Amino acid sequence: MKVVDLFCGCGGLSLGFENAGIEIAAGYDVWDPAINTYMFNFSHPVFKIDLSDVKAASNHIRQHEPDMIIGGPPCQDFSSAGLRNEDNGRGDLTLSYAGIIKAIRPIWFIMENVSTITKTRKLAEAKDIFREAGYGMTQVILDASLCGVPQKRKRFFLIGKLGESDEFILHVLRQRLASKPMTVKDYFGDKIDVDFYYRHPRSYARRGVFSVHEPSPTIRGVNRPLPKGYTLHPNDPVNSLNGIRPLTTLERSMIQTFPESFVFSGNKSEIEQMIGNAVPVNLGSFIANCIKDYIKENQRV
Repeated sequence: MKVVDLFCGCGGLSLGFENAGIEIAAGYDVWDPAINTYMFNFSHPVFKIDLSDVKAASNHIRQHEPDMIIGGPPCQDFSSAGLRNEDNGRGDLTLSYAGIIKAIRPIWFIMENVSTITKTRKLAEAKDIFREAGYGMTQVILDASLCGVPQKRKRFFLIGKLGESDEFILHVLRQRLASKPMTVKDYFGDKIDVDFYYRHPRSYARRGVFSVHEPSPTIRGVNRPLPKGYTLHPNDPVNSLNGIRPLTTLERSMIQTFPESFVFSGNKSEIEQMIGNAVPVNLGSFIANCIKDYIKENQRV
């Protein structure tokens, strides 16, 4: 099976699929720091192409003859961290992604995004395009901490296959979910030297200190130091801020389940943004392995 990754970013979804034994033929993105990072870590090519130009992009992607197209169109216009204005422009890339799928018609497609995309018109419009192209679709919101990732991160996935009925792979996704969330300590073991750490809250109405014996909150695109004036929140699991520090860039990337050897290219803010925007590698592997299970199951029928 040959796979092309659109809006590939630094490659979390690509690496997850590769780790599951699925070949990635190419990646596509437009942001230079992400493209440079992708080039450092993968042997297959990555192309800088404006994916909003559906005709030109489809002609270029078609040369790889993909059996599957995967990708996460930029989600900032749908995110709960932003203003949720789906008409800002980036939301249109969801429709561009759908248009590329319709033009190429691979056997499979996977579209990943923030969970709040389910409340948007753009998703409904994209699903109409997929349906017109002949795809049955399974829509699911997954908690990454139940998919091999030490992080309470909810992500939306839409999995499509030509000629299938809707919800065709839902039972496989449910079967593979873990029975309990993965904690930071479960994943790191002795590689982490703290019991508690600081993660800057979006508002001081929320706590900022977390235990390694719980899943990490969502890794965001910023990593701020502990403010001098930070006051303990009633839900912070400590009585003192002594020894409390933010996670390092490497620790944040590992919570996104990138390997320690993964090379990020760019300045500090670009790297932190890449890490926060990435699909956790193990979440990508979870989806890839579900697809492999589904294919095996149907070969036996």
